[in-house]
Amino acid sequence: MSKPELGVTLAEIQAARRRIAGQVTRTPLIRSAALSARFEAEVLLKLETLQPTGAFKLRGVVNMISALLERDGRQALAAGVTTASTGNHGRAVAYAASRLGVPAIICLSRQVPDNKVAAIEALGAEVRRIGDSQDEAFGEVARLVDEQGMTLIPPFDDPLIAAGQGTIGLELLDDAPDLDQVLVGLSGGGLLGGIGAALKASGPELEVTGVSLSRGAAMHDSLLAGHPVEVEEVASLGDSLGGGIGLDNRCTFALVREVMDSHWRVSEAAIARAMVELLEDDKLFVEGAAAVGLAALNEHQLDIRGRKVALILSGNGVSLETLDQARGLAGR
Repeated sequence: MSKPELGVTLAEIQAARRRIAGQVTRTPLIRSAALSARFEAEVLLKLETLQPTGAFKLRGVVNMISALLERDGRQALAAGVTTASTGNHGRAVAYAASRLGVPAIICLSRQVPDNKVAAIEALGAEVRRIGDSQDEAFGEVARLVDEQGMTLIPPFDDPLIAAGQGTIGLELLDDAPDLDQVLVGLSGGGLLGGIGAALKASGPELEVTGVSLSRGAAMHDSLLAGHPVEVEEVASLGDSLGGGIGLDNRCTFALVREVMDSHWRVSEAAIARAMVELLEDDKLFVEGAAAVGLAALNEHQLDIRGRKVALILSGNGVSLETLDQARGLAGR
């Protein structure tokens, strides 16, 4: 496998594993009896829902901050780190910065509900509420970087972030060395790109399958176009898979194109059904973005008979209200 520009090597992922040890949970890979019986396969579930912040994002964030401290020393991050995120990434930056002793400012628009603000503040970060949109919040991030010397921790488009997420791939190989296929939610590409880089370095025959939303899938549309494009963001049960990949994407677009073997899009009804099935059959509380692997198996009737297949359950950031919505859409 050739290395794409600003790609991610196996050595970089192994270094990430050493950095994040003790800071991030080594999550279990469990067998789903119900899914294995239904699909006549060995279906395994990687429980990133058990991370301290409830999602995989912590791996990349801890790796990046730790690597910067190693390379440049603590003084280089004395001004702190910053980002703009209302969800898993913002919580991960707040948590990791607190654990590593680095100041953090998370920029949010005034539209973000107070409970989300409180959740990030509880993890030790300063929250700065700016404007009425995420774009305005990112404007404040840019100002903090330019004027105060803070360091941006991007949500996906950085080799250190992708390498951190790639540690999931190393754990999969440790726990299931005879794995045939992994299904991964695809948005900005840090998760799939990192996992794919780890798996392909071990064996190029292992199939890496990406799963995107049926609408507003920026990486899907960018791959079809051959370059990063903008898409209209739409409301979805899998909202963590929405948003753009950046027209100036430096890392993950090329990385995903390099390591992904197959790609499916899934409907809202399929996501809803998968969320409900994982709760009812495996007693797992997952967000929509974490259920898209199962949604793809169901909706596209993928034939995995006799194969060992892993689904990445990427996070648990779902409210009871959203789960009720999913039950209604699934007809349960």
